[in-house]
Amino acid sequence: MAKLLEEKCCERCRHEPARPCPDLVACLSGGPICHKDDACRAKRRQRMAQYRREAPPKPVVFLGTGTCGLGAGAGKTLAAVKKYLADKALDADVVEVGCVGLCAVEPLLEVQPVGRARVIFQRATVDKAPSLLDGALSGNLPREHVLAQYRPPAGSSQQAWDGVPMLDEHPFFAPQTRWVLANCGVIDPRSIEEYIARGGYRAFTKILRGSTRQELCEMVEASGLRGRGGGGFPTGKKWKFALNTPADQKYLVCNADEGDPGAFMDRAVIEGDPHRLLEGMAIAAYAIGATKAYVYIRAEYPLAIARLKEAIAQAKEYGLLGRDILSSGFNLEILIKMGAGAFVCGEETALINSIEGRRGMPRPRPPFPAISGLFGKPTVINNVETLANLPAIAAHGAEWFAAVGTAGSKGTKVFALSGKVANTGLVEVRMGTPIREILFDIGGGIPNGKRFKAVQIGGPSGGCIPTEHLDIQIDYESLKTVGAMMGSGGLVVMDEDTCMVDVAKFFMDFIQRESCGKCIPCREGTRRMLEILQRITRSRRGEKGIDALERFKGVMYLTRLAEVIQDTSLCGLGQTAPNPVLSTLRWFRDEYEAHIYERRCPAGACTDLLTYSIDADKCKGCTLCARKCPAGAIMGALKSPHYVVPDKCIGCGACVDVCKFKAVTVE
Repeated sequence: MAKLLEEKCCERCRHEPARPCPDLVACLSGGPICHKDDACRAKRRQRMAQYRREAPPKPVVFLGTGTCGLGAGAGKTLAAVKKYLADKALDADVVEVGCVGLCAVEPLLEVQPVGRARVIFQRATVDKAPSLLDGALSGNLPREHVLAQYRPPAGSSQQAWDGVPMLDEHPFFAPQTRWVLANCGVIDPRSIEEYIARGGYRAFTKILRGSTRQELCEMVEASGLRGRGGGGFPTGKKWKFALNTPADQKYLVCNADEGDPGAFMDRAVIEGDPHRLLEGMAIAAYAIGATKAYVYIRAEYPLAIARLKEAIAQAKEYGLLGRDILSSGFNLEILIKMGAGAFVCGEETALINSIEGRRGMPRPRPPFPAISGLFGKPTVINNVETLANLPAIAAHGAEWFAAVGTAGSKGTKVFALSGKVANTGLVEVRMGTPIREILFDIGGGIPNGKRFKAVQIGGPSGGCIPTEHLDIQIDYESLKTVGAMMGSGGLVVMDEDTCMVDVAKFFMDFIQRESCGKCIPCREGTRRMLEILQRITRSRRGEKGIDALERFKGVMYLTRLAEVIQDTSLCGLGQTAPNPVLSTLRWFRDEYEAHIYERRCPAGACTDLLTYSIDADKCKGCTLCARKCPAGAIMGALKSPHYVVPDKCIGCGACVDVCKFKAVTVE
């Protein structure tokens, strides 16, 4: 601690190295300090302004190197940027930031020249990097690649760029309310100083010195914060159960497993702003009296894990984790537990088993984890987004948070927007926002002139929402009325080319493969549902005996089977497993009927149900299709129109691939 005080604390604290600074974070962030030394305060405020990059003495180049950015080529762009600066002998800082949210136009390259606002370039691939840097540093922006600019902070000397829109006015960002994502893509996630400079850890130190555990639980309960991981249970209420259960040891667990297809919210938050999560965990642990906490995260998130490890080490160095935090008497150790990516470990009791070194399988409840959880001790399990909301609630109060949202759903919600939508990425909106606004105002609508068909919300446990319910609000209760649920926050958009029966089959296949196998309804029931869906998406080819009869019989029992699984499965994942099938049956029954009665896929997505024919007017009789057909289903003489024998066609599509005259039609 002596070294910390020597390097980090104010001048007067240095004369008392045996005593920790009474308000270290406030001192570092330029706020009211322990000794009210005006000179020290001014010095610290100047230092924090530098960390906020309000007036950097040299150019700063930012590059979004989250997992999504790296997938788009940001790693190569980063190498090109460093080579450019070395070749030009330019003294500039290069900062790797997380994802700002607009994944559709990555890699994102940002440049902040001396005295100018920070400007963002989209699709900054390796070949464009030199010209983009030339333009930004010379003051002649290549406008065709400019996305937006950051609004200069009030009172700063930064000069805005003429004719460049502000980032907060961009159609993707303007409708959003970014609380959890406030720092993502903005700050250096590897710098605790930058997080502190923007108010980080102030809420935690305020809570340590000014609130009892009971008061903190009541504040979170009054805020209306509900679990953002799927169940939507009131967070403060869960905390009270653990707080009021006597025990010699209590645990906090952050669920960062994130196993839903199409979900990447937790990963992006950890990669872009890991200290927000750590501060939220510290607040939650203090509230329930936990001295040990775990982050349960899938091993497939190596960058997020690396960011977390670094952030934990920095927080320990600053005395914000460990023993006797800031002389408060509160101890907290945070450990990282890597999972193997099993979907079932997103269920809290299966997650507990995994941390304990057991097979990830759900436990019967009660007792609930808040009473008897990890190692038989009271345990609170919250997901990343829930915990990331806590610093703002602790800083601004319950009323501030509860003022946003609907009667039963307060605050904001982060969604991962993917699929057939123009602006894929990460969005954060107020509870109560219509889904239409998210998809068409923020998401930019459906590309390529296609029609919207449905949006899948809540992952495998959720459901599909059709066009007629696009104006439904994002709310825990309202989504249930249309057979969906909030879930963790995945939004997968589908257009007219998507087959809803195929979508149901995909999610059922996922659930069946990820079932832990402990209870029969989930293990066997989902397998039977999958087999029924597979039968109705197959053609008559290959059917024998009573196969057709079994096909119809299975369809008749599909809904009943789904209801039995819902009523009798052990855990929440099994109970919600049939939701994708039930919601698509409810809203897209006509597609099911076409598959069942006509053996036809209206969307043309189920390849086994497609029929191939050859347009005699376009066919030149080149025989290429006949020679490439593996089933010998195409007949015809040289230089004469060919035709397909339906009973022999296996639907492989080889004829479509080789026809040079586009004579093969598929229906």
